[in-house]
Amino acid sequence: MTADPTIRTAPNAARPAAATGRRRPALRLAVTAAVGAGLLAALAPAAAALPAAPPAAAVGAPARQADWQAADAALAGMTGPGYSTSALGAVREDGRLVWSNATGVADLATGAPADPRGAFRIGSATKTFVSTTLLQLVGERRLGLDDRLESLLPGIVPNSAGITVRQLLNHTSGVADYTQDPAFGFSDQWLTGGRYKSYRLRDLVDIADKYPPAFAPGQDWQYSNTNYILIGMIIEKLTGHSWNDEVTRRIIRPLRLTNTWMPGDLPSIPGPHAHAYVKTATGPVDVTVLNPSMAGSAGGGISTTTDLTAFLDALLGGRLLRPAELAAMKETTTHGEGQTYGLGLQRLDTPCGPFWGHAGGIPGYSTMMLASPDGKREFAANTTFYDTPDQDTPDQATASAAWRKVTETALCGVRAGSTEPALAHTAP
Repeated sequence: MTADPTIRTAPNAARPAAATGRRRPALRLAVTAAVGAGLLAALAPAAAALPAAPPAAAVGAPARQADWQAADAALAGMTGPGYSTSALGAVREDGRLVWSNATGVADLATGAPADPRGAFRIGSATKTFVSTTLLQLVGERRLGLDDRLESLLPGIVPNSAGITVRQLLNHTSGVADYTQDPAFGFSDQWLTGGRYKSYRLRDLVDIADKYPPAFAPGQDWQYSNTNYILIGMIIEKLTGHSWNDEVTRRIIRPLRLTNTWMPGDLPSIPGPHAHAYVKTATGPVDVTVLNPSMAGSAGGGISTTTDLTAFLDALLGGRLLRPAELAAMKETTTHGEGQTYGLGLQRLDTPCGPFWGHAGGIPGYSTMMLASPDGKREFAANTTFYDTPDQDTPDQATASAAWRKVTETALCGVRAGSTEPALAHTAP
């Protein structure tokens, strides 16, 4: 695609009314639906695929007819359902940014329009950065994917002698998810003070250890943020550096991702950004400022749509990992819902073929990043939204449809005058 990049802004976000209801875990159930499926948690991936694609035998980005006006309209639909206050999207093709846009407002108080260059919290999309760093260490023969957790972090969790590094990366370890703890639930205490608390990685593992394993290692699949907290600890033990510094040294600086940070416990988002909110009985509460150490190496990152597409361009294009490690990253599990989950990568099947990436979120922010298997086409989007105590979104079906439409339109293209994908994927 040779079209020049476009940056458009449409400051017309809906402002939904406040809602009341039961409290629920802030880090487990705080995210809107994404790409046709509910995000499992603020630190969790999309659980299901888009409409069925043809057999996923191809390895490249399928040809398509792009219509960026249709992409603009689809993105504007993200703020239409009444759950999202802003939406940002970008597409990169053959290493070049070809579309970037924003819709909605960055701040309910001022009505300032959302900035397409704005930063946001990426939640579990952080996992792909962390997995890539760990797989670089595998490529350096610092450890193996089938090494036992017990040999790396002795006695750290139950069943550590039976858990492999691979099982941590693909969520088949059975390790309990620390975010089930009430400390991470939406409550007045969390809103007024708990969200500012600082955690070490070991603190989060100790919280997880209060709960029994979900299953024996390798016997099932269950998304657990604790897996990637443990991966962060392994990175720190092997390198002698914090996981944040190692991700920065190995990925962020070499790729010149100047608007990407792994912030540790710094509570603010640098530079332009849209605010995020939680609905309460008394109105919206701005939760933009929080301590990201609550997510740590499982979801504490900050980035932009253009940086995320550049990261996936490098990763899927083979510039960050050796072929063996990149191939391992795409090996999905055979268990239940995890059948589209690899090693820090999710496969999403679209009408124009399979794409790889990760979804994520953290209170108030929902992110999706996807790339073609060869890294020739990348898409990233983020929404800020009203999270509500009683349900994931005010209108789950409408939110899912909006995510689906923008993703399919940006990745697959559309026919003139149609909202349907322009070209079906054809296996070579």
